[in-house]
Amino acid sequence: MPQDYPTEQSSRPLILGVTGASGLIYAVRALKFLLEAEYTIELVASKSTYMVWQAEQDIRMPVEPDQQEQFWREQAGVDTQGKLRCHRSSDVGANIASGSFRTQGMLIMPCSMSTVGKLAAGLSSDLLERAADVQLKEGRKLVIVPRETPFSLIHLRNLTSLAEVGVRIVPAIPAWYHQPKTIEDLVDFVVARALDQFDIDCIPINRWQGGHIKQ
Repeated sequence: MPQDYPTEQSSRPLILGVTGASGLIYAVRALKFLLEAEYTIELVASKSTYMVWQAEQDIRMPVEPDQQEQFWREQAGVDTQGKLRCHRSSDVGANIASGSFRTQGMLIMPCSMSTVGKLAAGLSSDLLERAADVQLKEGRKLVIVPRETPFSLIHLRNLTSLAEVGVRIVPAIPAWYHQPKTIEDLVDFVVARALDQFDIDCIPINRWQGGHIKQ
């Protein structure tokens, strides 16, 4: 299994934003591998995320940040490794709301089309959107994993607007050449490609090497 543990240069926290799009397993798997590789994660979930947890897993996500940390660790199956701090979506005074708080960037996964639209318009109605806007204004990495199908023309225009200002867009589209056997294999491929945008390689996937697979 590849391991890319943080170096002094890459020890800044990574922000993980989770929106109300379907596919919370993407966020859970990303968190699992990042924490196991001893990364520091600042996590903020939108209000709609609570409803998606209820709809997809019949689970209630806690409101209090300390309880959320325990909740996310339980879902990811990582008890103590790495560092995780959770934030209320309404806490626009949190550290990640300021450009003076230095980070590696932000990953929004899954990313709803509502969030895409607000970011494209420069709107910040909660901490998740504010944190993303900070990455844009500071010229830091912002990676989004949109989870919607089909895309409307409005969706495509909003995504184009974000791409034009440097946002990396990694759709939740798995590949098949790595011979997936489970749902987790399909999910992990997408998560790995998203983390590739930060030069983070901590997920054991089979990578294409030109005519053969790298084990």
